[in-house]
Amino acid sequence: MTRLYLSCDSCALSVGADELAQALTAQLGEQIDLQRTSTRGMFWLEPLLEVETPQGRVGYGPLTTEDLPSLLAADLLNGGDHPLCIGLVEQHPYLARQQRLTFASLGHNRPLVMEDYAAQGGWSGLQRALTLSAQQIVDEVKESGLRGRGGAAFPTGIKWQTVLDAQAPYHRGFDEAVKFIVCNADEGDSGTFSDRLVMEDNPFQLIEGMLIAALATGATRGYIYLRAEYPHAHRVLQQAITLAEQQGYLGEAILGSHHRFHLQVRLAAGAYICGEETALLESLEGKRGMVRAKPPLPALEGLFGQPTVVNNVISLASVPLILNKGGAYYRDFGQGRSRGTMPLQLAGNIRQGGLVEVAFGVTLREILYDFGGGSASGRPIKAVQIGGPLGAYIPPAHFDTPLDYEALAAIGGMVGHGGIVVFDDQADLGQMAAFAMEFCALESCGKCTPCRIGSTRAQEVLARIRQGEDAEDNLALLTDLCDTMEQASLCALGGMAPYPVKSIVKYFGEELHSVSQTPSAGGQH
Repeated sequence: MTRLYLSCDSCALSVGADELAQALTAQLGEQIDLQRTSTRGMFWLEPLLEVETPQGRVGYGPLTTEDLPSLLAADLLNGGDHPLCIGLVEQHPYLARQQRLTFASLGHNRPLVMEDYAAQGGWSGLQRALTLSAQQIVDEVKESGLRGRGGAAFPTGIKWQTVLDAQAPYHRGFDEAVKFIVCNADEGDSGTFSDRLVMEDNPFQLIEGMLIAALATGATRGYIYLRAEYPHAHRVLQQAITLAEQQGYLGEAILGSHHRFHLQVRLAAGAYICGEETALLESLEGKRGMVRAKPPLPALEGLFGQPTVVNNVISLASVPLILNKGGAYYRDFGQGRSRGTMPLQLAGNIRQGGLVEVAFGVTLREILYDFGGGSASGRPIKAVQIGGPLGAYIPPAHFDTPLDYEALAAIGGMVGHGGIVVFDDQADLGQMAAFAMEFCALESCGKCTPCRIGSTRAQEVLARIRQGEDAEDNLALLTDLCDTMEQASLCALGGMAPYPVKSIVKYFGEELHSVSQTPSAGGQH
């Protein structure tokens, strides 16, 4: 019997993985052992079928059911040659050059098989954490240099220390002095999908990370605030939590210890602002998702007024490895104050879209050309937007900038959640500038005037500039508006919405003065 591997990730499912699996089973029956695994993160090759051979796994992709006759004729089950064969998967340059720490298990595990998770080193971080004091766990995370991967890049260990040191007041609703771990899984930035990959493809990793955070801070309850548009991830997480409860990893007396932790999933309501931590907490409490003024910090008065850790999925999923191998091991990757690895997500007009996990310090040019293979259209790349819809547009002149928090900030950019959206030379960046303000106006919670009114006025001013109406005066007015939003908005949505506009003014200013003849945003695939 030959073992085959095919992803059950939603990306693979969306392009026919289930249909391919059914066809393989119908035609080959007991000749094969078809395992539905996590994805490799090489999305342009999905559905990617892998065949186990004595030399290693041989890959074929992207496949359709129509390819099966020729594949079988080419001796598929023995890794035979075929135009869609990519050779040994582990040796593919896209994978071989990566430094996967957080995503080391991708392609190897079945998402809901606990034995697979343990075989890949899963639960080792938790086992070690159970032998340490809370302060020792926090110190290990501090030592790693891990910074929040959701966009703010705040040191994770410092946040955990604040919650550990906080005295939780008695809460009548929970009948105890409770602290919370809240996972921000409302992944809404354009071009991002790494959170989804963790939740769909390795859900126990997130559960283990939240458990370690609970041990470190004394929290006894946790919530995963999940993007409503991720139904597959929702189903997987619910099943994973049930399995973890049955095996003693969640609930009372974790693995026979005196620790307890209860975890639930809560669905978001589709508002981008709820990715901001205080708006998220409002939504989680059943209120309208509006930003809270700070202080108090959520670490001191967060969910239901109790001390709360709010961390992004990738931040929490990075913790099991840090506890397993030590903070110094993780810290040795990266450069400067940007330690560890960053899962970058390649999207837009790019030939080889997917996940690239590398240590901080790689250049944008390496990511775009060595991993991404250039634009999908074959045309020159004009710009990339990094960090979601509020990120700056970076021109080719800065493609040799190392990817780390400080280096990108020095050129007006940001790492954000690691999403990289690529545009070729047909893209109308003047239109994208208008879109940035339109997005902010639509998604603003409305609490502060600079964001609510400023984004609407900026749309109007941009339209006048695009029509050639008093362009110079309106450009000065646009600059003033952007400065006001940046300095006076209550949260990052209003404060960062000017970033893409200002970068286009700085690097592609001539495009603000011409209205594209094509209706498309241009250059996105």
